[in-house]
Amino acid sequence: MKVEQFVRRRVLVALCASLVLAPAVAADASKESARDYPNHPIRMLVPNAPGSSVDTLGRIFAQGLMNVSGQQVVIDNRAGAGGVLGMEIGKNANPDGYTVISASTAAMTIAPHIQSKLPFDPLKDYEFVSLFGITPNVLVVTPSLPVKSVKELIEYCRGKSDQVNMASAGPGAQSHLAGVLLMSVGKFQSLHVPYKGGGASVASVVAGESQWTITPAPAVAGLIRSGKLRAIGHSLPKRDPLLGDLPAVAETVGGYEYSGWNGLLAPRGTPKPIVDKLRALLIKALQTPEVKKGFEQQLTQVYTNNAAEFRAFVAKELKEMGPVVKAAGLKVE
Repeated sequence: MKVEQFVRRRVLVALCASLVLAPAVAADASKESARDYPNHPIRMLVPNAPGSSVDTLGRIFAQGLMNVSGQQVVIDNRAGAGGVLGMEIGKNANPDGYTVISASTAAMTIAPHIQSKLPFDPLKDYEFVSLFGITPNVLVVTPSLPVKSVKELIEYCRGKSDQVNMASAGPGAQSHLAGVLLMSVGKFQSLHVPYKGGGASVASVVAGESQWTITPAPAVAGLIRSGKLRAIGHSLPKRDPLLGDLPAVAETVGGYEYSGWNGLLAPRGTPKPIVDKLRALLIKALQTPEVKKGFEQQLTQVYTNNAAEFRAFVAKELKEMGPVVKAAGLKVE
């Protein structure tokens, strides 16, 4: 009996020791893994179609990440359901640091308000690494329209609201919500004309079918330079050298601010040392001349923050988008 009790005590002691040591061993293994990270190609999920502004910025960033990490970064476009498909794939990926997600506004802060059965939680199902870009929306008008400022556009629309069309890339698109927010805060109306995609909506303003739109800067930069569109304002809170002398819409419509963003996420459970290494690589990549130049050409601000700040940023925008989606009349699917 004494022998059995002795054996049981030894087993119990060994079990307790293993429970105490297990977290330490796991932490050491995680640190060792991060030290060697990355040692093979990284897959970057982009929940948007190839050629979109989000995709373009993701590719510029991915090239920079590849240059500083020494490993290939493979872009995996998974468009569908407003970005939800790609976010769901990212959520279910192996949390080892070799699958990351280039997240943006649509799936993270708009989809939760219009999809009743969202297959992911934007705040709980991912490890937040950092934002890496802020892309302003630019308010443009067809050159034949006799307005050259935000104030003049508002006055023109108030006098002829039934004759003024606001183009968008479709219901729930960033250009739709940016326009709805502008009309709500600016207290004026235009007829919303949705198109199938940003290219078609911008083309309609160039052709004069629609009179104005407020859309991601990369989509209209070249058309503004060529004189095919007239830019009268942007959605950053104040003027920025990136956009020259173009005034912020907020200078006329106080409080107006609605820009797009890109940020890097990893599946929930990715070890913190690897997330920290990813953030260090992200910052290093954004400091390279190639990425800086590429973002500048896309009229996008290089922007970074830490994981807590990034999560708080998304939580704030998620809350603020609720009233805008409601004002846009979007129905929950």
